[in-house]
Amino acid sequence: MSVSYRILGPVEALVEHRSVNLGGPRQRAVLVALLTRANSLVPASRVIDELWEDDPPASAPNLVQGYVSHLRKALGKDAIETRGGGYLIRVPPGALDLHRFERLAEDGSRALVDGRPAEAADLLERALAEWHGPALADLDGQPFLQAVSARLEELRLLATERRMEAALAGGGHAADVLHEIDGLVRAHPLRERPRWLQMLALYRSGRQAEALEAYRTARATLVEELGIEPGPALQELERAILRQDPALGGSATPSGGSLEHDGLRSILVAALAAEALAGLVSLAETLARTPQREVIVVRTVVDAGDLAQVNADLQGVRRDLMARGVTIRVACFTSVTPGADIARIAAEHDVDLLLVDAPDGLLEDGRLLTILGQSPCDVGVVVGGEGRPRDVLVPFTGVEHDWSAVELGAWLARNQGTGLRLAGASTGADGRDASRLLASASLAVQRALGVPAEPVLVDPTPEALVAVARDAGVVVVGLTERWRRDGLGRTRTALATMLESQVVIVRRGTRPGGLAPRDAHTRYTWTFAA
Repeated sequence: MSVSYRILGPVEALVEHRSVNLGGPRQRAVLVALLTRANSLVPASRVIDELWEDDPPASAPNLVQGYVSHLRKALGKDAIETRGGGYLIRVPPGALDLHRFERLAEDGSRALVDGRPAEAADLLERALAEWHGPALADLDGQPFLQAVSARLEELRLLATERRMEAALAGGGHAADVLHEIDGLVRAHPLRERPRWLQMLALYRSGRQAEALEAYRTARATLVEELGIEPGPALQELERAILRQDPALGGSATPSGGSLEHDGLRSILVAALAAEALAGLVSLAETLARTPQREVIVVRTVVDAGDLAQVNADLQGVRRDLMARGVTIRVACFTSVTPGADIARIAAEHDVDLLLVDAPDGLLEDGRLLTILGQSPCDVGVVVGGEGRPRDVLVPFTGVEHDWSAVELGAWLARNQGTGLRLAGASTGADGRDASRLLASASLAVQRALGVPAEPVLVDPTPEALVAVARDAGVVVVGLTERWRRDGLGRTRTALATMLESQVVIVRRGTRPGGLAPRDAHTRYTWTFAA
């Protein structure tokens, strides 16, 4: 029996090419939770957390079980497996519109990079044809669905931008796509990619003065709304237009690449406390070296009278990092909602990783909770000052946020030239140690980065892990799956409060992480485990 699924628009399932009744909003939300992790085991506890977040009813396990049972009746008894306290939905290749979109968008992106713009435009057009309205258009209310739909819509926007770029690179008339680009700029005034495309299209249409005016408008908007100057790609394009660079008139993109190709995806440093700035910047600088990343440093203040001093401090940081060859932008502004404003900057810019200092109340601080809840990229909550040049330790249990912690830990160990250790339990619930799990993570890290990881087996107590972690320069640990309801938990609280080492608590975002290959940026998510 053939079953296919659609989530790029209203949620729909077709059995033998006929749409079936998927039940009410929560039942369809369960289906979305499984489809966005198709062919992978999703713990029932994770489904419960996503559906009810902070306040699941006592009957939640039975309700989820009932939803799955009803979905099986609609989709076929073999569509969803129950395995080891979780659920797995079997989706054959090509049976989910998201997968088809991702494959076509990746192929189109690769063709664009390889200099085949006509093929790229065709593939990206076909990818966008998989959409039938806003993602999850018939579902609303659950916070996790808002995050899912936001990420999916971002993928759609990225594919749209690349299709426009392919059209410009293909040698066609720039005026033909300018109207569509202008609409994208109006819809997303703080995104720099549409502004870049608009400037290039105007110039190639013989409208140099308007192209320069578009840059001035973009700069004014970014400074007024976010307090930040345009990024390197926009600045370089303005300079190229001013000197009438011959490369701007050809079919190729200028300077050998586009805003997406220039490699300067960003690390955002958001210092909530002034005294935390140096440690955050030091960590960001280490990570920004390889692969090359731009560093964006922002501070928010309540009193406008503090802006002058804060700006002077940030300009000093900017001069120091620029002298050491780091590409950096800085900004400070007043804000009554600092968490939301920081998350907005992470969403509007090409941010791979957001580094923020841990307030005294940790997960009781409203600013941090908003940043964790709304930022699309990975977030590293940094406890303590600057790390020491010693091994990086990553406690690892194999859950979702732990994979992002391994990624960040390996990235850091490689760039600072130290070792990486992965810590796991010497005895698990099934009586076995975690050595097999650690070996799998080590192989993934070696494949992606060439960084070997030493396994460390530890008694499954917070005290034992703290004792092992005392020798580490930096400890990177994934956030608990139930952080919204349960906070940090005993082990992470012990690491955060009992160590002199710098501790980075990582929450995995819906964007691919900082080490993801470029093709992965058109996927819903990416980890070493993928």
